[in-house]
Parts: sequence; C-alpha cells; structure tokens
Amino acid sequence: MQYQEFLDHIYQRYSGNIKLGLERMEGLLEEMGSPQNSLRGFHVGGTNGKGSVCASLEALCLAHGFSTGLNTSPHLINYTERFRVNGRELDFPRVLDTFSRFEGLFQKWDASFFEITTAIAMQVFKEEALHSAVIEVGLGGRLDATNPFTPDVSAITSIGLDHVKTLGATIKKIAAEKAGIIKPGVPLVLGKLPAAAFRVITQRAESLKAPLFLPGIDYSYQITSRSVSGLEFDYCFGRHRYRKLSTNLIGEHQAANLALALTAFFIYAKQRGFKVCAQKVRYALKNVIWQGRMQVLSTSPVIIADGAHNIQGVRAVLDTLSKIWPQRRFRFLISILADKNFGEMLRLICQNAQKIYLAQNSSERAATVQEQAAEVRKYGVEYATADSVSEALKIARAEMSENDILICGGSLFTVGEVLQAFSQ
Repeated sequence: MQYQEFLDHIYQRYSGNIKLGLERMEGLLEEMGSPQNSLRGFHVGGTNGKGSVCASLEALCLAHGFSTGLNTSPHLINYTERFRVNGRELDFPRVLDTFSRFEGLFQKWDASFFEITTAIAMQVFKEEALHSAVIEVGLGGRLDATNPFTPDVSAITSIGLDHVKTLGATIKKIAAEKAGIIKPGVPLVLGKLPAAAFRVITQRAESLKAPLFLPGIDYSYQITSRSVSGLEFDYCFGRHRYRKLSTNLIGEHQAANLALALTAFFIYAKQRGFKVCAQKVRYALKNVIWQGRMQVLSTSPVIIADGAHNIQGVRAVLDTLSKIWPQRRFRFLISILADKNFGEMLRLICQNAQKIYLAQNSSERAATVQEQAAEVRKYGVEYATADSVSEALKIARAEMSENDILICGGSLFTVGEVLQAFSQ
C-alpha cells in the first residue's frame, strides 16, 4: 500500500468512527499488550499552546541525550508528522507496518482515525524502548484517546472557548474536560487560566492529590526582548534561574509556553533522577522544531505562517505583531473553519488589516469565501478572493512591496497548504 492509498483507506474506513468514551480505546490497547504502560514522560493538554509545549519538551529531552518520542496532531502536510522519534518523523513504511500488524484489532474495536493514530504512536514508542515520550492531547482530555497514558508530569497550557459542540459552551465545562487528564499523584503544571477554569482544575488536582505548579507563584518569566527572529526572556523556578534565555519561537505567548515546558522538564528531572545542564537547556530553546506557529517563511518581504484557529489564538498573534511592529497594519491571507467563531476572528483581524486575501482551504469543514467575505465587508477593509489557498498566496505575494508584512493563517489546514505552496 502506497502513502496516498493508505491515507485514503484510513480516512474513508475509520474517520467516521467517532464515539465519546474510552472503553473502546482501553480495550484496543489491552489487546495490543498495553503499550502505553511502558512509556514515561509528559502528557500535555490545553486549548492553545500545547503543541509548542510538546515540541519544547522534545527539544529539552533530546538536548540531554534522551531517546524521545513525540506524538502531536493534526499534521500540516504529511500524516507522518504526527510521529517523531529522536527528532525525526517516522518513515512511512514503519507507520504502515505497525498499522498492518494491528488492523485486525482496529477493525474489531471499530477504532477511529485518531484512536488508530494514537495506538500506532504508543506501539512504536514502546518498540523503540524510548527514555521519554511526549504525548499531546487531541481534543479535551477526559475522553481523549491519549488519556490511558499515565505520565510522570502532566500540563494544561490554557483554556478558552473552542470545540464547544463537543466539550461544552462554557469555560467551566471545557475545564472539566481538560481536567480529565489529571492523574492521582502526578505533578501538574498549569499555564495562566481564566478564574472559572482555574477553580475547576485546582479542585480536581487537590482531590487526586496531584501536586500543582502555578505561573507567577511557583515559576515565573519576564520577556527582555522580542524580534522577528525570536524571543529573549528571564526564567525562575526554585533553584533554576536563567537570565536571557533565547528561543527561535516568536510571540509573547511562546514565552509562557516555554516557561511551562521548562518547569515540567525540571520536575521530570527530579522525578527520574537526572541532572539538568544549563548549557543544554539554552541549546534546546534555540532549536525547537515546530512548524506553522509564527513561522517566518520570508524576511524580505516578511511572510509569516501561523495556525491560530480560534479567538484566543488570533489575539495572541495580533499582540505579538503589535509588539514587534507597533502602529503597523498588515496583510492577511485567511481561511477559517466554519465551526469556529470566524465572525469574531475576522473582526479582530480587520482591526489590524491593510488588506485581506480570502480563500477556502481543502477541509470539508472550511467556511466558504462568501461567508468570510460577508464578515470582512462589515468593517470596510479591502479584500481579495481566490479559488484556493495557494492561489491566494500567489496573488498576495505579487502585490507585496518589500516593506509589507503578510500573515497567513486562520486554521492549521490553511497553514499546511501555505507551507506546501511556498515550497513549490
């Protein structure tokens, strides 16, 4: 089976098998030999920032010489992006072999696309006998397919209104779902949370006797400089004190993500009894591999791809842009999914837009160009439409002067198509 044939098969055969509940995933993993029980490491949930935290934890583990597996979602271009072993994507033949060996069980348990993907990751990580695994929650937490994994350290990065049809329409309900990843006695590192979410999370942690580590109380950071090439910040957690840490990640929010990742890593070091090397920490933060998050594709003119796909994410991007380029307006290439609050996302973008290029990405969930254009017209911002994301990118680049700045995003699907078009 070739790559595209495999992808068509797994999407068509399994993508509709989505049912809430963990019984199916737990039964599947048990028949596979419970690969998750052989893994040590991190489990990371949250509305925004969890992918960046996972990539930072991977970099920290690798810099310290540990064999490391990273499982994230979704992918931007290739399905194999979801699995990294020692900093490299799995070869497709390894993915296919693992899938083929267990497809009978996948069929028996009527597993979903995401359950299969998670099971493949856990099986490969077990077979590789990795020192550390970094597992990103897919959706929510309590009923997520990754939740049978018991980590050494858990983390919840942020909580905002997203996936409301599945997780609930209030911060409190969403927080209750995210809190489902908290395990008895397992340390939990939190990012900055809304008050309602904080109460739900901390009550759950206390009931399970999970030690809590909080921003501004147990650990802190302060940004010292910012530019299009990255951030510099000071960080403190107990005896771990660092001045002028620099990273290749861009954005005010990334300082918060990195501070959380550092805290989780230092707790992990204590749990597993290894010594942290300051030089290796500094190296890791300069070499985080994470595509599509304030990723600079060009510097003359500046073109940035970012996967902000909800209101919270858009606000973070706009805040970053205003800090790096104060009092500037920007060009935006946008395609948002219809099940997001794209009206409010576009309202925020329009406040900062010189011109917007609208397209419909290839997701079946994408909002149409007409739906997005109707929102943009409310604010009198100049816009252009295109038949595809790649065509929108072509139009935008043709119109840009050397001093213009183009931000491409609205969805990770959009970012994937921009990255693909940019590389051609």
